[in-house]
Amino acid sequence: MRNLSGDLPVAGKGGRAVKQPKRAKSPLFRLMEAVGKNRWPLAGVFFCAVLGNTGILIAPKLVGQAINLIMPDGGATDWGALFRLLLLIAVVAAAGCFFNWLTALCANLVANRTVRTLRDDLFAKLGRLPLKYFDTHSRGDVISRFSNDIDAISDGLNQGIVQMVSGVLTVLLCLVFMLSLNPLVTLVAVFVTPLCFFVGFGITRYGSRRFREQSRVLGRLNGYAEELITGQQTVKAFGYEDRSFDQFQKINGELYECGYRAQFASALVNPSTRFVTNTAYVLVGVFGILAVLRGSLDIGGVASFLTYTVQFSKPFNEITAITMQLQLAMASARRIFAIMDEPEQEPDAADSLTLERVSGAVSFSHVRFSYSPDRPLISDFNLRVEPGTTVAIVGPTGAGKTTLVNLLMRFYEVDGGQIEIDGHGIATITRDSLRRHFGMVLQETWLFAGTVRENLAYGRPDATDEEIEAAAKAAHAHSFIRRLPEEYDTYITEDGGNLSQGQKQLLTIARAMLLDAPMLILDEATSSVDILTEMRIQRAFRKMMRGKTTFIIAHRLSTIQDADTILVLNKGDVVETGSHEELLAKRGFYWNLYNSQFA
Repeated sequence: MRNLSGDLPVAGKGGRAVKQPKRAKSPLFRLMEAVGKNRWPLAGVFFCAVLGNTGILIAPKLVGQAINLIMPDGGATDWGALFRLLLLIAVVAAAGCFFNWLTALCANLVANRTVRTLRDDLFAKLGRLPLKYFDTHSRGDVISRFSNDIDAISDGLNQGIVQMVSGVLTVLLCLVFMLSLNPLVTLVAVFVTPLCFFVGFGITRYGSRRFREQSRVLGRLNGYAEELITGQQTVKAFGYEDRSFDQFQKINGELYECGYRAQFASALVNPSTRFVTNTAYVLVGVFGILAVLRGSLDIGGVASFLTYTVQFSKPFNEITAITMQLQLAMASARRIFAIMDEPEQEPDAADSLTLERVSGAVSFSHVRFSYSPDRPLISDFNLRVEPGTTVAIVGPTGAGKTTLVNLLMRFYEVDGGQIEIDGHGIATITRDSLRRHFGMVLQETWLFAGTVRENLAYGRPDATDEEIEAAAKAAHAHSFIRRLPEEYDTYITEDGGNLSQGQKQLLTIARAMLLDAPMLILDEATSSVDILTEMRIQRAFRKMMRGKTTFIIAHRLSTIQDADTILVLNKGDVVETGSHEELLAKRGFYWNLYNSQFA
């Protein structure tokens, strides 16, 4: 399925193609392109709309003929012809209603398929975005685009497609039937009725700005609510409930003001256009009677004309009546396509290497990196790690410890220099094969909604039950898993909400052990477990780390004393390097860090 972002390939780093967004098309045009991809259901909308509206609009002309039969000029009423005409009216009207129902059915199919494609493309787009995007955008706002904005587009399309297609056909067919009755009276309806469109358009322009603002503030509100709900324990611990409520009220008040102005504009449209429509109805009636007096129109024709006037103005009224949904849909479409237009992660080159087996030799050569150009973090980092050795990275907060891991895993790309694994620059290796050779245990645990078994086998879905249990035993998670209601088949709620923090971390450790990758990254991997369990896990880690290149990020220096090499970072630079004993003997930066913990 082709994505809807309208991307074009351009030259990227190293001459490789990078998909960048093409911003020339408006959100409306892009949304219509997405709708147009559903050719057969869309053709069904047009076909059924033509038949349905034709049936509905033939009926008024037949009604006029029936009135003329009831009121013949000086003759007797032909009851047989009248009965046949009434039967024909019933059949034509029923057929028109049936095909209009099919029109709505096909339109719903078009809308639902379009929304499904948008959701698929939006989710796929998130997978192509660099990690930087998620570090700089609220998760709640991104979730709001998946839920609220997509739903708003769905509502707008479900109502808008039928109204637009049927409306245009109704106007054209009404013109044809009215012209066949009396061209002069038709001009009255044609010149007066479209005024409601211009009245509605003027009010709509004001309302559209309000709806865009409403969508933006709604995203802020969802982001703030998601943030507070996730951190509810911290909120309560710091007694932040009242202040968080005040802040929520402030944002909610902004949303109320935006929504009030948007709804006011939307509510003003329909009465205004109906006033113009009623004016047209009266004028058509007056001019129709004058035409009867002149003999250019009969009584049945006047009745038909009045019905056609209502039908002719009906699309304008219906479209303006759903102005709110249409404006909200367009505001939401802008937010959806704003994500589609975000620069994507540089794709792997066609000639990228796929790592099959690695020994674990890692080197950093003159690496430079900064999250922001005006604040350099790593200026000239050099390091060589031999296969099977353990490197501990220590330093104060903000020294660049986790940044090195982000660069090694290619979550971020270096600004200069090169990182190599077994002599291959990681920029020339496919990201997937690179990351499959690392097992990671992070301080921030992450579990998904699923069974314990599924979470443990996340990196190895083909793992056997025996392998899963062996990894859990090695991580000292087996005992608490056995106490769960369904043991390994116990369902874990989203982000492990029904487990303690320590239990979640044990599962993430077991997950890494099951992967059995040749290189390991342990970022404060035992920060949430008790001392006794930590000692057991450290023994399991030492067994798991044999023959593997391991990077350990630690704040508790007691956990890295056995490391082959300890890197001491400060402000992105290596200030000291050596073993635990060598660094203590230097009585330098590491010595101060160590004594600050064990003084």
